[in-house]
Amino acid sequence: MKKKHSEPSSSTEQPTLNLPEGTTIPAILSVLPLRDVVIYPHMIFPILIGREHSLQAVSEALKRDKYIFLAAQSTDADNPTQNDIYHAGTIAKIVQLVRLPNNLLKILVDGVIQARAVRFLPSDLCLEAEVTPVVVSQQEESQPEFQAMLRHASELFLEYVRANRSMPPEIATAFTNLQDPIRKLFYAAANIDADVASKQKILERTSLREQYFELIAMLTAEIEVQKIEQDIDVKVQESIQKTQKRYFIQEQIRALQQELEDDEAFPELAKLRASLDNAKLPEAALQHVNEEFDKLKKTQPMSPEYGVIRNYLELIAALPWHTTTPDNLDIYHVRKILDEDHFGLESIKERIVEYIAVLNLVSGVHGQVLCFAGPPGVGKTSLARSIARALGRKFVRMSLGGVRDEAEIRGHRRTYIGAMPGRIIQSMKRAGTINPVILLDEVDKMAADFRGDPAAALLEVLDPEQHTAFNDHYLEIDYDLSKVLFIATANVKFDIPAPLLDRMEVIELSSYVDYEKEQIAQRHLIPRQLEKHGLQHFAVTFRDDAVRDIIRYYTKEAGVRNLERQIAAIIRKIAKAVVMEITHEHNQRTTPSQRRRTRASSSRRTVSAAIRTKERIVTRELVREYLKAPINRAKDNERSDTIGVAIGLAWTSMGGDILPVEVTIMPGKEKLTLTGKLGEVMKESAMAALSFVRSNAELLGIVPDALKDKDIHIHVPEGAIPKDGPSAGLTMTIALISAASARPVRGDVAMTGEITLRGNILAIGGLNEKLLAAKHAGITTVLIPKCNDADVAELHAQVTEGLTIVQLSHITEALQWVFHSQ
Repeated sequence: MKKKHSEPSSSTEQPTLNLPEGTTIPAILSVLPLRDVVIYPHMIFPILIGREHSLQAVSEALKRDKYIFLAAQSTDADNPTQNDIYHAGTIAKIVQLVRLPNNLLKILVDGVIQARAVRFLPSDLCLEAEVTPVVVSQQEESQPEFQAMLRHASELFLEYVRANRSMPPEIATAFTNLQDPIRKLFYAAANIDADVASKQKILERTSLREQYFELIAMLTAEIEVQKIEQDIDVKVQESIQKTQKRYFIQEQIRALQQELEDDEAFPELAKLRASLDNAKLPEAALQHVNEEFDKLKKTQPMSPEYGVIRNYLELIAALPWHTTTPDNLDIYHVRKILDEDHFGLESIKERIVEYIAVLNLVSGVHGQVLCFAGPPGVGKTSLARSIARALGRKFVRMSLGGVRDEAEIRGHRRTYIGAMPGRIIQSMKRAGTINPVILLDEVDKMAADFRGDPAAALLEVLDPEQHTAFNDHYLEIDYDLSKVLFIATANVKFDIPAPLLDRMEVIELSSYVDYEKEQIAQRHLIPRQLEKHGLQHFAVTFRDDAVRDIIRYYTKEAGVRNLERQIAAIIRKIAKAVVMEITHEHNQRTTPSQRRRTRASSSRRTVSAAIRTKERIVTRELVREYLKAPINRAKDNERSDTIGVAIGLAWTSMGGDILPVEVTIMPGKEKLTLTGKLGEVMKESAMAALSFVRSNAELLGIVPDALKDKDIHIHVPEGAIPKDGPSAGLTMTIALISAASARPVRGDVAMTGEITLRGNILAIGGLNEKLLAAKHAGITTVLIPKCNDADVAELHAQVTEGLTIVQLSHITEALQWVFHSQ
């Protein structure tokens, strides 16, 4: 073998090497350090590269006819130097290169010849070395000693392959077919599962005889290890067989004992055991239940502990663990059910249909808890029931109004006498399935005391990250609530604790307008009350104007509950009239003795077709006759033009209402008196209104000294009712201006808005309810903040009909609307 050196002159030629096959390769190659692997000649091996210096080594190799020097690392250094790698290695050629994400590279190399690095060259990019091929002498191949060594090595390798269950038999076949001793050597060494140092010794040797000696030593050591592993495996198998035998015997003994105890002495326990087995509990729960059941068997039936444990196990057996009801996710069916049960509420129905649509695309919508917030009687509870009916799920209502004990949600620990599970677990037991619709009714009415905060306990129930393993104090094992659809209801969302409100999607239901109430009465309330009173087969009808009179003059609410009560009162009187007609007709057709027999048999009297088909129409006059004097009468003093009186609008949890504000100015010491059971915020609004009027008297048309040495009394009527909020600021300001300037305020104008000391009017809430209250009170013009223009755009046409809505940004803009022009 001759090596050609190119002199370091101005020439750019690189030194080359001539291989025995006649191939010429560069004498200076980039070095690729390998961790935990040794690559031999005549091997094709994939390498995954991620280190920067290794990537540079491959890049340099591509410039040198794809030849690279592969050397195993002797240490675990991430940036190896020449002292961290073995100098004996393999010259290989890159036959394939694939670039992977994250700046990774996968190459396929083909080992060419054994070589040694004789000198390392300085380089900032990667390791480079001048290499020289190692030519193994083949003169020993014909010697008998070498032939014996070759045969022994072959037998050892074949024995190693047969004993190694992870190696396929094709490896032995391929090894047998090889004739070249050098190829046999490297093939066998490559397929031995030995450490890098042992495999590296073969590359360190330059004599074929020495290399085979290292191979035989490595094979002998590995075969000895395999024999030890086989001995250990046999001992383990024997131990397992003994353990299994012991286990089987113990199980047979336990089964016999259980058979005798359960069937002969305690047959009720056998039934309980069967119920627990049929429940198909999770593994963790089953282990806990088995411990409790074993404890129950050892407890005397007369012991109090026996009843506690048995009640506990019966609860677990009765709980649903896997039972589900199939969901009906047809959005047209859902919309049909919602339309059947509720009139209007289009935005609410659309949101529910969207929720069901998402369920069609995913297995479950985690983390979405709907909360219906709105005044009483607007259909929050019935909406939740409709959702359950549309989905085909079980419906359970859980009332939280007045709940103030955390144990109501989480349950009591079994150490207490009379301990019970919490309401959540009780609701799951009543539902009988793991995917019911549970209504958390009146979630804003919970309270907290020394017994804990139930709202804090609900956080675990409604949190999607926690409710997969809800832990009831009584149950003591995790219970999965992830498939439950929770729906909450509230009258005032601001009364819900902030952490709890954060876990819910609030959908606000506003007050019904008169048109909606009329339609709800005709479609739902009247048919339901007729059926309840047994008049569904009689010709009873309500005229539309009669229903409107009931709404306007006999109810004052955001919902329809009182409306249904008034309709029921009318239907009861109709039922009385019908029964009197039936009785009169019966008396005419029967003798006194027949009537006595009929009363004794308690049989119902037959109703003639004439009575059944007789039209009974409820008119406005009949409403006045049945319900007597109207409850709601417009107060003349509230709508007349009066000095010092302005009509405001208020929002309550029951809907909207008008709020007259009265101001009186009298000689005094400039003292401000506030009456009417006002809250702190409302008192501050009155102070801000007075400060604005004093500082801008001339601008507002007030004599400068009109308020000097004068006491001011602001009163809001119905003094027994608490009032609070900033939206009365505009009304108080106008009433002050009217009293100070002696100008009457128009009685057909109402207003609402928060004010600042600069006279700006800020946004308010509850606009829909306030406008409805103004409309019912006969108001024709309503002044509202300009900031509420987005709320105005969403108002129903029935709300704004007949109202002039004026949007203001400053108090001075209101003067032309509240005072008659001079």
